Amino acid sequence: MACAAALSPKPTEVLPRENDHVAVIHRALSVVCALGVAFLFPTAVPMPSLGGLSASERADLERVSEALNAIHTLEGTFVQIGPEGQIDQGKFFIDKPGRMRFEYAPPNPTLIVSDGEWVAVENTRLATTDRYALWTTPLDLILGNNVDLRDDAQVVGVEHQNGQIVVEARAHSGRVNGNITLVFSEPNLALKQWTVRDAQGLLTTVSIAAAKAGVALDPGLFVIAGQPPARKAE
Repeated sequence: MACAAALSPKPTEVLPRENDHVAVIHRALSVVCALGVAFLFPTAVPMPSLGGLSASERADLERVSEALNAIHTLEGTFVQIGPEGQIDQGKFFIDKPGRMRFEYAPPNPTLIVSDGEWVAVENTRLATTDRYALWTTPLDLILGNNVDLRDDAQVVGVEHQNGQIVVEARAHSGRVNGNITLVFSEPNLALKQWTVRDAQGLLTTVSIAAAKAGVALDPGLFVIAGQPPARKAE
């Protein structure tokens, strides 16, 4: 499949050899990519199209886009609830464009780093690392500087629920299929939670808290072990 070809690992990486490790990668990428989990589940059932968005929906998406674009650095904590009720938590750091770090708390051995060119998923217990070119993933939804959800083909619906804006989206149909629900708080439009549906119809929900924007972050947070430091894009 084109999806599989685009996500061929970097030749120098250490490939996973255990099913449990592969499952960890799947769940971990659902945290950092929102839509990005779909490229690991290429048989996911796509969400039905809701047709053209209304003027009010486009206005909501414009507000959300402006709020996302106003963020340049961000740090906070996250809690992930897996499909079987398993709970993981940790810390995250984002430095746009292109850089991020998600650290799972023990006993989960996962560390995810994007240096602006590559995304690396490390299992510290197994001493394995999987790398993917950043451009092959839909991380631009989170890490881009010029997000415009109004004309993004991934977005298929917008609703107001309990003082929050809920955005329904799917991956680009030409590359991957997958479903994602993103929840933004009103009135500050901070991203608070997202839920990913995998190929088996199982749900993974991620909530973020204690988020601080505009903080100074150590560039060393975004260096991938064994990889020359990437030059940050402007």
